[in-house]
Amino acid sequence: MGRWEPNARGRLAKAALELYSERGFEQTTVAEIARRAGLTERTFFRHYADKREVLFAGSGQLQELFVRAVADAPESAAPIDAMAAGLDAVSETFADRRDFARARQAVIMANTELRERELIKLATMAAALTGALHGRGVTEPAASLTAEAGIAVFKVGFERWIVAAEEREMAEMMRESLAELKAVTAGR
Repeated sequence: MGRWEPNARGRLAKAALELYSERGFEQTTVAEIARRAGLTERTFFRHYADKREVLFAGSGQLQELFVRAVADAPESAAPIDAMAAGLDAVSETFADRRDFARARQAVIMANTELRERELIKLATMAAALTGALHGRGVTEPAASLTAEAGIAVFKVGFERWIVAAEEREMAEMMRESLAELKAVTAGR
């Protein structure tokens, strides 16, 4: 193997997801992932702490984007509309990644440990969004309720977006899910 391999991180992620889908998360080793990517285990560990991190590596950046978009929404925006701005921003990051998202979600749903990790990621994101809303002057319990509602909209919209027959863009699914939440809370 050469000293330098282009896009090693992407190749490792692709190889891992393929193997997780084919063999299962538990049955796949780091050595197999590295071999499939044409790299070494050492290279794997330069990019990921462990084989779970392949599935959760972008979580921090996603959270930062979501929080920044909520914080940067116009001052006049109601809390739920600031959350809508965050959902729109997050949706953009998933453009052209539907196949990856579908495969990733299937791997996560097939493993209890990974499902727990996904829930922790969402709870951490909700706490960060609550902080962003506090920074906008939103008090409790409105800040926590809005953040949790935003995460629920994200989760439902995402799950609808990855359905095999679905072809609409993620942003549309998020807006539709948010509209459904607003309708439910309005009693319609």
